[in-house]
This record gives sequence, structure tokens and C-alpha cells, in this order.
Amino acid sequence: MTYQLFTYIDSSGATCPGLLHRGQHFSLRALNSAWAGPALFDRSDAGIDELIGNWAGARAQLEALVQALDNAAFDSAPARLQADALSFDAPVTRPGVIYACGANYRDHVEAMARAFNMRITLDPRGDGIPPWHFIKAGRGTLAGHRQKVRYPGHTQLLDWEAELAVIIGKRADNVAVENALDYVAGYSIANDLSARDNLKRDKVDESSPFRFDWIGHKCFTGACPLGPYFTPAQFVASPEKLGIKLWLNDAIKQDSNTSNHLYSVADQIAYLSQRMTLFPGDILLTGTPAGVGMETGTFLKRGDVMKVWIEALGELETTIV
Repeated sequence: MTYQLFTYIDSSGATCPGLLHRGQHFSLRALNSAWAGPALFDRSDAGIDELIGNWAGARAQLEALVQALDNAAFDSAPARLQADALSFDAPVTRPGVIYACGANYRDHVEAMARAFNMRITLDPRGDGIPPWHFIKAGRGTLAGHRQKVRYPGHTQLLDWEAELAVIIGKRADNVAVENALDYVAGYSIANDLSARDNLKRDKVDESSPFRFDWIGHKCFTGACPLGPYFTPAQFVASPEKLGIKLWLNDAIKQDSNTSNHLYSVADQIAYLSQRMTLFPGDILLTGTPAGVGMETGTFLKRGDVMKVWIEALGELETTIV
């Protein structure tokens, strides 16, 4: 018994929770209404964010609902959705903090070192260097599957970064590495779009501490495509053994595996939770593999279509307009 959750936009423009099971897309609210079990939602407008906010309870109820669906214990036909007609939103529409890990794939670090003649350690743990994160703005940066992202007016060097997204499912405060995955509600696919020419402010002296602009570099409307699905953690055997690929206009650009993480998902959660409390709905982007545009000086243009695939999670499509 496996299932995935998603958020879609109905004909009125409202966001609605959905469930994917055995290749069928369903309205989760309609399923819940037809089912004889307990209510999943305490408000008519509640969605995936509310489920993640109380993930332990929601998970048990979802498993019972899906079991009833498998057993044909109720009529699910009225809840079915036409997959081709779905307008997806990001599965989580009101996230907490989005933490993003930089320089976390061995192959990416090697490629960047070669491309820019930089001395970058390939064994940061052995060298006593902790994981490195920045914060990507939340709600305003999200985009859903098959949505169009406007080319930002403040950049000419727009880049792609395929990433595994981790959604926190319970409060994590100073957790140990060996227990860190217990705090994960589920996983999704992300594309950390980056305005490479915004990282350094040209009119500011190189010695100035105000030289770098991480907001301009990483935060703009649509800068974090996410989805299509939220896959509960119990259906992912290990976040460290997942194939990850990105195609640009059907040409493969990134082709790697999360086994190339320099710091595992558990390492990152433990480290962040020692600095601050993580809350349900917080998202962790875990780094990108080799093959980003900056390595070769190839950047996105209007009309480009990216597809990010992660094993067991699905495929996320984004068009730049």
C-alpha cells in the first residue's frame, strides 16, 4: 500500500488536496467525505499543510483511508480526477523556512573545482567543516508542476539545480543523527533556480562584507518549483540511494544519485536542529549534483523546459517564460 499527496487548483481557483494511488488521482476531500472513517480535515479549506502540521495523526488516518480504498469499502468514482486536466500547485503551499544546502554533492564540487580552478575540499567532514546552508524565501518562491515561471528581470544568468526536498513532520530540537530521519514527514522534488549574476554586487568593493546578495541570487517569484507530489517517508527506503536527473529541452544535464551527498539528510537535519528548532512544514533542499549551467556557461532562456526526475518520487516540469 503506497500513496502520494498533491495539491491542485480547481475551476474556482482554490487550492485543494489530492491523493495519488495505483495510478489514479483523487480529490482527497471527496474521498474523505465518502469514507466512513474519521475526518482528515477540521476546516473545509484545509489541505496538505494542515496534514503535515499533525503528521503522526494524519498518517494513521491516511493509511486507514487508503486501505479502505483498496478494499473498495466505499464508492471512490466521484472523487476521481482527470490527470491530464490537473492544474498542480506546489504540494506544500504555505511552508515554514526553506533551508538549502550548498556544495553537497561530490560530483558537483569536483565539477565546480575544475571549471573555476577552485580549491574545494572533497572531504569536508574529514576536514572538520560542517554542512553549509542558506535560506530560500518561502511561499513567494514556490511554483507547482507544469507551471510557468517568469524570467526574472534582474538576471541574465538564470540557472537550474535539481534537488531532493525533505519536508519536516515534527518539531526537531537538537536531535541526534541516528534519530534525525524520524522527524521527516516526506520527500518531494525541487528545482533551486538561481540568478548567478546577482550573487556579487558589482558596485560594492570586493573587501566589503556587503558584497554578497543571497536574496537576489536565490529568491524571486517562482525560484523554487516543487512537486508534483509529497511522498510519505515510509515509502522511501533511503533518501541516500535515489537516482536524480534533470533534462533541459529533453537534453540530459544532470544525472547522479543521492549517494553522492557529502552530508546525508540525517546529517543536515541534526546539524540544523542544533542551531534552531525545525518545525513541521519546514523544507530542506539537500544540494544539487554536477551538471548545472554555471559549470559550462550555459544558462536558461525564455521558452526553456526543465524536467527533474527523482527515483520513487516522480517528475517535476517547469517552463521559463
